[in-house]
Amino acid sequence: MAPEVMRVAETPADDPQAAATLARSLGPGPFALVVVFVSPRAPERERLVRALSRDLAPAPVIGCTTAGEIAAQGYAEGMIVAAAFPAAHFAAEPLLIPDLSSLDAQAVIGDLIRARGALARSHPDWEHEFVYLLVDGLSAKEDELASLLSPGLGATPLFGGSAADGTRFLETFVFHGGKALRNAAVVTILRTACPVKVFKFDHFRPTDTRMVVTRADPARRTVQAINAEPAAREYARLLGKDPGQLTPFTFAAHPVVVRVGGRHHVRSIRQVDENGDLIFYSAIDEGLVLTLAEPLDMADHLAGALAGLTGAQRPAAILACDCVLRRMEAQEKQLTGRISTLLRDHGVTGFSTYGEQLNAMHVNQTLTGVALYPPGAAP
Repeated sequence: MAPEVMRVAETPADDPQAAATLARSLGPGPFALVVVFVSPRAPERERLVRALSRDLAPAPVIGCTTAGEIAAQGYAEGMIVAAAFPAAHFAAEPLLIPDLSSLDAQAVIGDLIRARGALARSHPDWEHEFVYLLVDGLSAKEDELASLLSPGLGATPLFGGSAADGTRFLETFVFHGGKALRNAAVVTILRTACPVKVFKFDHFRPTDTRMVVTRADPARRTVQAINAEPAAREYARLLGKDPGQLTPFTFAAHPVVVRVGGRHHVRSIRQVDENGDLIFYSAIDEGLVLTLAEPLDMADHLAGALAGLTGAQRPAAILACDCVLRRMEAQEKQLTGRISTLLRDHGVTGFSTYGEQLNAMHVNQTLTGVALYPPGAAP
């Protein structure tokens, strides 16, 4: 991983001097931005990000809690990982959205357009740009937010991930300004001298098995009935399983997809509630046609997808958001070692999420990210 493109540091979540360890490992700046991915096992998260903001000033420090980290050796647990973007090749403007329950679309779009314009004027010789989104993964606002941001992006690609809490689903935080925030999001515009490729990978293909959502509560992302039958029971029937056999591993291995804009996008199931309803990770509504998907070999697919990012030059670094369900599937199928090797060999850094964003869409069970190439490269 080329240090001039992205520097990475890591330390165990229980390191009592985590901020000092990370700052020392990152080395001298100046940095345009530092992103920190924090295991939910870490104590005193706000104290950590406050100390990092102090130690790395004037670089803005953003980040979130995770469902696992992607560190130097691939998949990791119980770590704090920091990725720093050197000011020699990057300029960044993080925008805080402090309350997702009262989104002011015009204000957010205006702020985004003004920030993009300011970065373009201050760095007119840098031709490349992308937007990085971190959002509370329990807010249920990711779909609305991704759609809302779209008019302010122009041709600029956006990717991101939803903050997570292991597999507990209790409390998720995003970090900005030395604070750990709930029901919030951070939208960061990055302008750079480095060529970039924003991407989305998933390893599923649609089958011929379709179903219709016939009763739902969109605000709660809950489906009560499929094909006019109780949702969990009908989903299990289509899989040839007993409803009592449905587990997070089942949902990871057998997601459903929806067709939008000529492409299929995964809509993953999070859990079955006490009523036998299916709770999803993303937007769902009555009348939606869902198609059962089947997986390709996850490791083989990832190997090919990552190799495809290399054209005339290999990426110097990759920043990524990887769905927690991909991690679960890798564990269930004993692919964790192979996946970790691929992530390590391709210089991938990031975290496991409760959902991913790409441009105007909130998606599930995908790997979204940006490949960063050395300044002047022809990727």
